[in-house]
This record gives sequence, structure tokens and C-alpha cells, in this order.
Amino acid sequence: MKIVIACDSFKGSLSAVEAGQSLADGIHRMDPKAVTDILPAADGGEGTVEAFLYARKGRRCAVEVQDPLGRPVVAEFALLDDGTAVIEMAAASGLPLLKGEERNPMRATTYGTGQLMKAALEAGCRKMILGLGGSATNDGGMGMARALGAVFLDRKGRPLEAGGGSLGELARIDLSGLDPAISRVPVIAAGDVTNPLCGSNGASVVYGPQKGADRDMIRILDRNLKHFAEVAAEQTGRDVLDTPGAGAAGGLGAGLLLFCDAAMESGIKMLLDAVEFDQRIRDADLVFTGEGQTDGQSVCGKVPTGVAERVKRQKQIPVIAFAGSIGTGAEAVYSCGVDALFSIAPGPVTLEMAMLHGRELLRDTAERVMRFYRAVKTQG
Repeated sequence: MKIVIACDSFKGSLSAVEAGQSLADGIHRMDPKAVTDILPAADGGEGTVEAFLYARKGRRCAVEVQDPLGRPVVAEFALLDDGTAVIEMAAASGLPLLKGEERNPMRATTYGTGQLMKAALEAGCRKMILGLGGSATNDGGMGMARALGAVFLDRKGRPLEAGGGSLGELARIDLSGLDPAISRVPVIAAGDVTNPLCGSNGASVVYGPQKGADRDMIRILDRNLKHFAEVAAEQTGRDVLDTPGAGAAGGLGAGLLLFCDAAMESGIKMLLDAVEFDQRIRDADLVFTGEGQTDGQSVCGKVPTGVAERVKRQKQIPVIAFAGSIGTGAEAVYSCGVDALFSIAPGPVTLEMAMLHGRELLRDTAERVMRFYRAVKTQG
């Protein structure tokens, strides 16, 4: 029996590699002869760099950049042997870099992400993949563009302060100092959301609360992003207001479209292509996948549904998903090709305990699933 394991990280508990190995350990408890093929997966968020380096030859590059509040932090990107740079914006501008009380999308900036991009250009990259998951920001990519040389000015010709709270004062964008190298390198924005920039389904309304925005801040941020898009459209000729994916990462998707001529692509699709997923499932009997929390948003380009849809286009074999927790609307994943979904929680347990013992919980659940699968196959 061959089982392909394509699992996302269980954030705060297990990396994608560790989660895959835990599932493999559970499988081998039940069937020591089973062949397991571990493919760490990611959708553009945390673990994207690790997953690409697992699948392709390359090296890690460490750079000191600014975190979302302008403090120094060391972040890494991957430079693959073919010249592709893989960057996680969350490494420089992500929520995990902030304490809960520090979250403030009015001030948070993507400047550090732009610094990573500049470092990749200086390292000689010939292509850039930018993962958009896990952002702490809502600045429309202004910080990113500033790090690459753009200047954002108010009506009096003064540079805007960092963060989404100042975008309402934008009067002019000076792109004369933008690093010309960014125009020579294809940029791919890899993400799992298709949200537009503004409105009820836009960046501020949907994702602002998790970044620390209250109701009044959300209203201001949404209005500011709309103003930003209107000014940018006048000066660049590019209208990104309603472009799907422009709202990704607090509007960083819009900034990449405007200032880097980026292409928007599904993060999980790119990763599965990179690991030659279709070829590796040809002789598989089962596919295991998983993520930290499965809920209604998991159908929006997340790893389990991305994996399941890819499998079912090739062959009809069971796709089993594992989740640290199962939230509202999780049943929607069944319509995307997931055949069964299992929580790894053994009963009432605190989040801290579940995360601390994630390795064992995932392993034990995989073993129970394999026992059930063998019983059904035997009786059949």
C-alpha cells in the first residue's frame, strides 16, 4: 500500500514536515510495510519557503528587516537553484511577530516584505514567488513599495506615515525611484484568497478584526484603501479595486499588481506543481492531508481542499483530512473532494495542551484511521 501525505503546518505546533512525519508514524504503527511519500504543503502562508526547499534544491538567505512596527527582525527567504526566490511576507510582516496587544493595522507596515524582495533582487533572483498568508498589515502594499524606492506623498508633498491609517491622506505617488530591477523579474503573488480590495468582502472587513481592528478602524481602513486605489489608478492607469486577490494580505495583493506587475496564482497549486504531485499519486492507494483548523474558509484555496481537488481530477482514491480543530462550515470540504475529516483532539482539551502534544495526537489519529480502513477493506 502507498499513501501520499500532503499536509500543511499545524501553526504553533508542527511544521508541515513534522506533521507529515507524524502521520507516517501512525500509518506504520498499523502497517509497517506501507510506503509513505511525504510532501510538505503550503498555500502561500507559513511553511511556503520550507515546502519549496523540501521539493527543490536551493538555500536559505537570512536578512535583517523591519517587522510590522518597524523594529529589526531577522527573516529568511529561499533562493532556489533555478534562480527563483521564494518569500513569505509573514516572515517580515506577519501576525506571529506581534504580541496580541501590539496588533494595529493602522500602523503596521509591509516595509520589511519590500526589504526581503530587494534582498532577493540583489541576490540575483530571476523570478520571485511571494506568499501572501498571515499578514499583520492593511497598508495596500505601500510599505513594500517604499522599500523598493516608491514615495507616497500627501497634499503638501510630505511623505505619508507608515500603515493603513495614513492612506486617506495620499495625494501623489512618486515612482521615479522605484528599483528598476523589479520590472525585469516576474513576480508571482501566491495566496489562498480571492477577496477584492474593499467592501463587505474586502481586506479590512474580512481580515481586519484578526489584525486588531475594531469597528471604527475597519471603516477607516476600508475607506483609505479605496482612496489609495483611486489615486493609484489615476497615476498608473491600473484599476485594481475589484480585482480578485487584490485584498490579500491587507491589500498587499493590490500593491504587487500596481507596482510589480505581479501575476496572482493559487499558492497550493504552485506548490503541488513544484513537487510533481500528479505523478506521485499515480500509484497511490490513499492520500492524507491536514491543517491546524478546518472550517468554512478551508474551501478557499487551503491545502486540504487544494490537495483533494487535485487528487480527484486524476483518480478516485480516498482523501482523508486531519484537523487540530473543526470549526463552523467545515462540512463544505466534502464538496471539494475530501472523503472524511477527523479531528485529532481526543476529547475536551485546552488549545495549549493540544498544541504541545500535536505530534502524538496526529500520530494516534492516523493509526486509528488506518485500523478502520483495514477493517473495512477486510470485510469488503
